[in-house]
Amino acid sequence: MSDEGSVWSDSPLPIGVLFSQTGVTASVERTQLLATRLAIREINAAGGVAGRELVEVGEDCQANPKLFRAESIRLLDEQGVRLIFGCYMSSTRKAVLPVIESRNALLVYPTLYEGFEYSPNCIYTGATPNQNSQPLARYILENHGPRILLIGSNYIFPYESNRIFSDLVIEARGKILDEIYVPLDPSPADFDRALNQIRRLAPDAVFSTVVGSGTAMFYEAYRRAGFDPARTPIASLTTNEAEVAEMSAAAAEGHFTAAPYFETLATARNRAFLAAYRRLFGPDIPVTAAAEAAYFQVHLVAAAVAQARSLDRARIVEALARVEFDAPQGMVAIDPTNNHTFLWPRVARLDAAKRFEIVWDPHRRMKPDPYFVSSALDDWSLAPQAAKID
Repeated sequence: MSDEGSVWSDSPLPIGVLFSQTGVTASVERTQLLATRLAIREINAAGGVAGRELVEVGEDCQANPKLFRAESIRLLDEQGVRLIFGCYMSSTRKAVLPVIESRNALLVYPTLYEGFEYSPNCIYTGATPNQNSQPLARYILENHGPRILLIGSNYIFPYESNRIFSDLVIEARGKILDEIYVPLDPSPADFDRALNQIRRLAPDAVFSTVVGSGTAMFYEAYRRAGFDPARTPIASLTTNEAEVAEMSAAAAEGHFTAAPYFETLATARNRAFLAAYRRLFGPDIPVTAAAEAAYFQVHLVAAAVAQARSLDRARIVEALARVEFDAPQGMVAIDPTNNHTFLWPRVARLDAAKRFEIVWDPHRRMKPDPYFVSSALDDWSLAPQAAKID
């Protein structure tokens, strides 16, 4: 049952947490799950949400959209949940969102995605294309060249992301040489065609939207094929610390990623976050941009619920327009015009130790533009009180 219209109580508050601990994207989703648990622990240690202890509810969804949908139904209909934090792949978000909407609950989604979506029942805390695709395209075009080959996993996000990246390249008078897709759960042989085309066409860079277990497989195959990242780097939105941990240093070095957060970010807030994360989960657990978003979104929503003193979806969303949180990446806030998040765009290059070295950082946060209305990189729009970061 919902708390809508009821008196606020001091009973434990169940929240749905939907991430995969097994399956093709388990490595990054585990980082999101752990970061969510860290935020819950911090909130409860500080007295909970207006006196209510947060209680995690949810089972492993195995990177399977059907299981995500079934689990969301169970949480909402049987567990009294009104807030669900989770989903990584766009296919899982799209499986869950109609369930959320039909019950007027709220999904909080902590993953970069393709944009071009809005729901009054969803808060999007991952990067939109203007916050990652656009900076990455500009960096690669200016520093490596205009001839780009695209490769991605065969599902929603890579198709849409490649469409956007292609538009950016073509607008800059570059050229897309080929667009290749591999299965979501690939074998090494599935990359043979892409490697042959890279060798034949000699692009200036390869834009990869390969996700999950296929990421390390592709980078290792790329290294074995003899391609030099100094000459032809892989540029990716989806290659993060979790996937990099699964590949060799030789396969990782020299390639690029765009994201609002990297583990190597040298700020006091990030150092404190990493210390807390590693005290709980161990020194070798990677931390990803998707994990950082999973962490700060729980704090943002908890602050909004505490203000609203209600689990009514509309009242929480209204309160979210009034809260900010000092996240590891910088001060973040929800844009009430589109339910997406002001984030801090960055581009980083992997070094010989498999660490992301930030090579482009404007030290300002960018307004989310999920419909990609503007394509001007210097079209910054700042939320109040967050013009700069240390």
